[in-house]
Parts: sequence; structure tokens; C-alpha cells
Amino acid sequence: MPTTVNSFDELKQLAGQHLGHSSWHQIEQDRIDTFADATGDHQWIHVDPERAKDGPFGGTIAHGYLTLSLLIPLWSEILELGGVRMAVNYGLNKVRFPAPVPVGARIRAGATLVSVEELGDGGAQAVIDLVVERDGGDKPCCVAQAVHRYHW
Repeated sequence: MPTTVNSFDELKQLAGQHLGHSSWHQIEQDRIDTFADATGDHQWIHVDPERAKDGPFGGTIAHGYLTLSLLIPLWSEILELGGVRMAVNYGLNKVRFPAPVPVGARIRAGATLVSVEELGDGGAQAVIDLVVERDGGDKPCCVAQAVHRYHW
């Protein structure tokens, strides 16, 4: 169940808090293949299950950028912004991929709202620490600090 906020003031009150986790999402080979087709990144470690069996991970793994691209839908399960006219993914301060996401793995994101700054004209900038973990994994698959802008 996402946390819901309806104003800048409500969002600001959450600064510094861990807001919870998204649901678990399974990463299947067809999603990896679709991402490879969309980006032109057909490296064998992602798209060739037979060859990848003998690779360093014992099978195919998701692209790091596929995992990164899932941050928006995962984040949307954590925080719901009521009455927002526009939300903009403003960028990332940092991104790392400490562990792979093997095909068939389940991942979810956890989020901490680091800071909220008023921009004027009903706008706000939020900095969010996001950690994507794999079910049963001992290290995160992706750690990112996202910057979003919201306009009420």
C-alpha cells in the first residue's frame, strides 16, 4: 500500500523517512530480450541462455539499465502523489549495480525520501535513495539516488 501525499507540505513532512517497499516483480527472459531489442544491447550474458550457462553467473542476467528503468514503476508503488499536475524525472545523482539480477529473480525497491525542497510556483524537488534488492540476495542489485520534480 503506497504512502499518499496531496501537497508539498505533506511531502516535506516525510523527508528523512524510509517510505517502504514496492511489491516483488519477477524478471523473465522475455523482458530482458525486449529490453535488448529496445536498446540494441544484445550482449550474450543477457540474451543467450545456452552460452550464459557457462558464464560467470550460470545463466542470463538482466541489463543493469533494465533494472534502473524499473525504478519509476517500483517507486510509484511506494509513493502516490495526489493532485500533482506534472511529475518529472529530473535525473540521478548516483547509480551503482552491486549485484546481478539473474533471469527468474524477484526484485523490489525500497525508498527513503532524503530531502524535499520548494521550487516556487507550486513545484518541489525530491531526492530519493532507492535500493533494489533480489529475493534471497545478499547484496543490492541497484542503488540509486533519484531526483524528481513535482508540480501541484
